Amino acid sequence: MGSTELAANLFRATQTEEKLRRENVRNKDHANRIHNEVGRKVRKTIHELGGTMPENLPVAESIKKVESREKKRIKAEQKKLAEGSAET
Repeated sequence: MGSTELAANLFRATQTEEKLRRENVRNKDHANRIHNEVGRKVRKTIHELGGTMPENLPVAESIKKVESREKKRIKAEQKKLAEGSAET
C-alpha cells in the first residue's frame, strides 16, 4: 500500500471506530452496516476530490523483491569496501 491508500484506510478505520463508539453499537450486523457506510463515504470523498481510487493506485513493490535488491546492494558495497581495504 502506498501512503495515500494507507491514509485513506486509517481514516476509514478511525471514523468507523468513532461512529461505533458514539452509537454504542454492539450488534455485529449493525457494525458491518456502519463499516460499509463509512467506507462508501470515504470513497465518495476521494472521488469528489479527484483522488485516485484505491483499486487504481499502483501496486507497491513486493517486500521480497526489496529485500533481495537490498541484500545484493549491501553485498556489493561490502565487496567494494573489502577490495578497497585490500589495496591499501
